[in-house]
Amino acid sequence: MVGTIANAVGIVLGGAVGFLRKNHLASATERWLKLVVGLLTAYVGLRLTWASVQGTVGQMLQQLGITLVGMILGKLVGRVLRLQKLSNALGRFARCEIEGVSPGAARFADGFKTCTVLFCAAPLSILGSVQDGLSAYSAPLLLKAVVDGFTASALARQLGWGVVVSAVPVLAWQGTITLIARAAAPWLEAHELVGSVHATGGLLVFSVALVMLGLKRIALAEYLPALLLAPLLTALLM
Repeated sequence: MVGTIANAVGIVLGGAVGFLRKNHLASATERWLKLVVGLLTAYVGLRLTWASVQGTVGQMLQQLGITLVGMILGKLVGRVLRLQKLSNALGRFARCEIEGVSPGAARFADGFKTCTVLFCAAPLSILGSVQDGLSAYSAPLLLKAVVDGFTASALARQLGWGVVVSAVPVLAWQGTITLIARAAAPWLEAHELVGSVHATGGLLVFSVALVMLGLKRIALAEYLPALLLAPLLTALLM
């Protein structure tokens, strides 16, 4: 669970830095860091997808086609399950908590519950943990560690030490997903379905990058069922 551990450490370090430093990062620096992380996220997603399709050109196109169909069906299932509305509701809750707490007035619980929601509800929390569990590919969670670290640093003074301790539920949540993925890995490998999960996850990570860079608004949570549907379609059609 290298990625999950790194994510938790990033939150702790970011929160600690937030308490120690006196001034926020300059706006230009924040924009530059956001651009760099967004581009790295795009690269990680595309690289994961490219490495997951194999065979002749025709076979690779077939695999990508099945992956795209799985994502379309996943979006339909996610919409029925109202996953994006749930994600939006969690985001609004966190935003309202942050806006409602003035610096120095926060209780421990304020920072803890707010940052737990922020860090655990992020799409990369699930996507990265699945990749980490299936093949120890921790790059998505390492990028999330950087993003969460900067977020923790920015919120620490306002929300208190609960921000730092939110690393514990992040460790538990993402670690559980990683262990479930690791348990499923032998069965997926035996049926040659790991590539399908990785290809889907890579495209979703790339979609996260598009949102981070402000290039496109995507209901990311609605696509999460594709992680299950894409390998199912692969098993049926290939």
